[in-house]
Amino acid sequence: MRGHLPDENPGFVGRRTELERVSAALAEHRLVTVTGVGGVGKTRLALRAAHRAADRYPDGAWWTDLTPLDGDRLLVALVADSVDLADHTPGMATTALRRRLADDRLLLVLDSCEHLAEPCARLVAELLAAAPGLTVLATSRRPLGVEGERIVALDPLPPAGRDALELLRRAAGEDFPAAGPAGEICVRLEGIPLALELAAAQIRLQGAEAVRDQLGTRFDAPPAARFDLLAHTERVWPSRHQTLRAAIGWSHELSAPLERLLWARLSVFRGPFDLVSAIAVCAGGPLDPAVLPAALDGLVRSSVVRPPDAGGRFRMLDTIRAYGATWLDRTGETGAVADRHAAHFRGLAVRAETEWHGARQLHWYRTVDAHHTDLRTALDRLLRTDPDAALDLVGSVAFAWSCRGRLREARDGLEQALLLSGARGRTRARALWALGVTLVLQGEFGPAQEVSERCAREARHTEYTEYADRAEHADPADRADPADRVAIAERPGRAPAGVDEDQLATAGRTRSRPGDLTLDAAALAGLLALTTGRPMAAHVVVGHVLDAARGGPADSAARLRCHLVQVFALTGLGRLAEARERALALLARCEELDEHWTRTALEYQLALTGLLEGDPAAAAGHARAMLEGTRALGASLGVALGLDVLATALAAAGDGARAADVSGTGEAYWRSTGQPRRGLPGLRALHEKYTDTVRATLGEPAYEEIFLRALTGLPQDGLDRALRGPRED
Repeated sequence: MRGHLPDENPGFVGRRTELERVSAALAEHRLVTVTGVGGVGKTRLALRAAHRAADRYPDGAWWTDLTPLDGDRLLVALVADSVDLADHTPGMATTALRRRLADDRLLLVLDSCEHLAEPCARLVAELLAAAPGLTVLATSRRPLGVEGERIVALDPLPPAGRDALELLRRAAGEDFPAAGPAGEICVRLEGIPLALELAAAQIRLQGAEAVRDQLGTRFDAPPAARFDLLAHTERVWPSRHQTLRAAIGWSHELSAPLERLLWARLSVFRGPFDLVSAIAVCAGGPLDPAVLPAALDGLVRSSVVRPPDAGGRFRMLDTIRAYGATWLDRTGETGAVADRHAAHFRGLAVRAETEWHGARQLHWYRTVDAHHTDLRTALDRLLRTDPDAALDLVGSVAFAWSCRGRLREARDGLEQALLLSGARGRTRARALWALGVTLVLQGEFGPAQEVSERCAREARHTEYTEYADRAEHADPADRADPADRVAIAERPGRAPAGVDEDQLATAGRTRSRPGDLTLDAAALAGLLALTTGRPMAAHVVVGHVLDAARGGPADSAARLRCHLVQVFALTGLGRLAEARERALALLARCEELDEHWTRTALEYQLALTGLLEGDPAAAAGHARAMLEGTRALGASLGVALGLDVLATALAAAGDGARAADVSGTGEAYWRSTGQPRRGLPGLRALHEKYTDTVRATLGEPAYEEIFLRALTGLPQDGLDRALRGPRED
């Protein structure tokens, strides 16, 4: 099945009538909104309905969870990501999304719209107008108010009915009789699913009779003052229905003091969190790191925190998180905990960037991806409170975000931080480099050129300033070699007051040649030249810097990137044997380092070289190796580029059917980037040449049939077929 829906909750109970109402509404209306109070089961019902209806939509059913968003700035980016659109285009945020959905017949589920009701309404109206085959299923505590919206109001389960008792039984893991304490609990909690789950957790700890008695003493009277704390009362806790609020407050009261403190502090996480992050952000005062895991276990036992998934990450339902956030505010710790959260994820970002070059690259790449929501939350906090720290964070992760296809988020964060921060030096140079790469990947070559020049100036300024600072403290007894003096003469600007050229030359023993900032600036300029069809310019700019730099080609990520650009430039210049020799040497070093990103780029280059040298079998082998790497990185643009070179290799070998299949899959991946087919100019010419040949050999109708079948099929299945060699079929 095309699309992506989360697995259904095995605890789904009843709702047969409501499910039929939603299914019938989806068959007749293009926008269906399930409304109801928090905790009533809107998400579960929508998920069950989406699974039931998925087969009716040829282009799949796709799920978007909006709870991580704290504002609408990234709403379009999140929806695009949920429909596998790794938007690489510049311009209006909705343009690529409208184009992606325009010709499809699919179901888009938007879960938890209430805190973004107006932005969601505008987006839904725009998408429905642009995509006639689109149907939207939304969940919200209030309607979206879009013309043509069909509302399905969801009430709690009948308190005295069979379904409420069955839900309590499943959640508690006990088989209760219909009459007795369990039935009374269902009635007192008015059949609200989330309230029943919280009660079930206490039943496991205390027994049904004890829970029934506690609810009797607390729910017969109006909610205690401690349950009336939440801001936005009418939005979160409608005045007509206070039972869920009281149930959550009751669970809060039953929690141990350290568990309550942890509950409040955990509310700062917007996405799933692991134990390490929980300790880093939430420990402090009486909540010692040694006792925090036990407190977390207690919250899991009471169903306040969901059990860890296969990756060891916990999560908290939005309604329960909102309650904890109110208590955090009551303690006066909101700002302090938010600052610790931001500092922790800034540290994670910096460490990921530091360890990018080496065996831990893939681990940190996946870590950054797994913590994406909270990295964004931390960035938003720092943009308000510490723009210099925000620049450090986003500069550390923006390249990984761009590799993952999150170009809009990378660009948005970088541009905001660069505007707000006055920081100079390494942090700014790195951010400018990351922004330049992002702009190149978006095809924004004019702005990329301007940023590339700014990056080069900042890199030179920073390295010269650091170099001069060392000169002031250099030992006069040291002597510099002549090459250092030449490097100094080429430096811009004057020596600082009190520092003569001999002192600068002495300091050159520490650093007088281009450093990693200048190398990365050169790599960016070279990348821009390559993508605009100027291989000689790329070769000259990186060659000049590499000639002046010390060290081996794989001594740092920046050096490796420069050598990679040089290899591609040599290929573009037709110096194929030299390009292949250098690429194989770099590939060997990458394999020793267990470096993934450069390795995939080198495999792509070697595939190009194989095609240009007339060896399609070698080209296909390297293309498949490149595709394995880009799939591991989750890089849609890389997959699209790799499929193009593989299709060209297959066509060059005369395998028309496979070439058509791979080319159709490649077109599907290109559409997932929002861009038309791109790539190096030389490859485009080869692709057209060999494709025309196999079209003529296979026959236009047969080629088109295979191409369209791959284009409309599951892209992952097409990629699996592409990765299989001829002998594996």
